[in-house]
Amino acid sequence: MEFIIEKIGMSRTVTTNSSAVTLCKVLDQKVCEVNENVATVAYTFGKTTNKAIQGQQKKYNLSKEFNRFVTLDVANTEAGDIDTSALVEGVKVKLSLESKGRGFSGVIKRWNFAGGPGSHGSRFHRTTGSIGNAEFPGRVMKNKKMPGQYGNKKITVKNEILSFDAQTGIVVLKGSIPGSNGSLGKLRISK
Repeated sequence: MEFIIEKIGMSRTVTTNSSAVTLCKVLDQKVCEVNENVATVAYTFGKTTNKAIQGQQKKYNLSKEFNRFVTLDVANTEAGDIDTSALVEGVKVKLSLESKGRGFSGVIKRWNFAGGPGSHGSRFHRTTGSIGNAEFPGRVMKNKKMPGQYGNKKITVKNEILSFDAQTGIVVLKGSIPGSNGSLGKLRISK
């Protein structure tokens, strides 16, 4: 079973063994149609609208706030509100979110290279250093750690639900998950 979530932020549990937790909100979702456990689901996010979205809203008799559509594996057998009964304490889940984008980054930030001395005219402070060789094979090898795009990739992590509030839709997850606050992702219940 899958759900669309929004990352709210992080906090801590207030117990004798305090631990870090991540708070996520299960967005308002309606199942539009179901075909062999794969369903077309509408959810609420932002104020995007166009003729295609309006046509889908009219087709499935949805209100204007349901403006995004996605295909998910759900527990529902017919159209209506999404079934959240599987979100209980202790359930193992997989979360897929986009990591924070850090732009074009050098090797020290991207790959944790040490760099060189910062003084005494070394001219090797935060640079990459040697990347290849003059003799065999005489080229830069594949998968060489070099500067480039860092972050902004889809990352999937395993986690555990500590609690779920059905009224507010808040899921409390153990530990941290990738992505910035406010980013959307997918929560899958592990089988």
